[in-house]
Amino acid sequence: MSDGLPDSLIPYDEIVQEALRAVVGRVLGSVAEAGGLPGEHHFYITFKTQAPGVDIPRRLIERFPDEMTIVMQNRYWDLTVDDERFSVGLSFNQVPSKLVIPYSAITGFHDPAVNFELRFQAQEEVDGLPEIPDAAENDGPLAQPVEDGSNVVSVDFKRKK
Repeated sequence: MSDGLPDSLIPYDEIVQEALRAVVGRVLGSVAEAGGLPGEHHFYITFKTQAPGVDIPRRLIERFPDEMTIVMQNRYWDLTVDDERFSVGLSFNQVPSKLVIPYSAITGFHDPAVNFELRFQAQEEVDGLPEIPDAAENDGPLAQPVEDGSNVVSVDFKRKK
């Protein structure tokens, strides 16, 4: 008799991760439709730079070969959103860049204005959540996130091998 729970034949962890990534798409879609961020809202979005479907300038991949965080606050343009990905224009060291990021590449989403945060398992990771690295320093003022733990959603699934 086994002491542990049986392995699920339903991939609950993948279903939940996909649903939470859809939250990011819905939020970004609302911002795109409204033509800008409401109030003091702004976003830190962390993603895997080498994930399938990511399209960013080579110089950014060289600087951030694994993961980077972008900030959407005051200086962004051409935000377009669909069911699988979003694209946005940002400036890095005064150089305009277009980034295309699939939701499946996102490992973190944070809105410091209301201390709302989502963290996702990277597709290839199974034993833990990725740490959100320092911001990629795209141009624009940065707010300091509040670290009181409110409104933080963290999903931690462990898969049996």
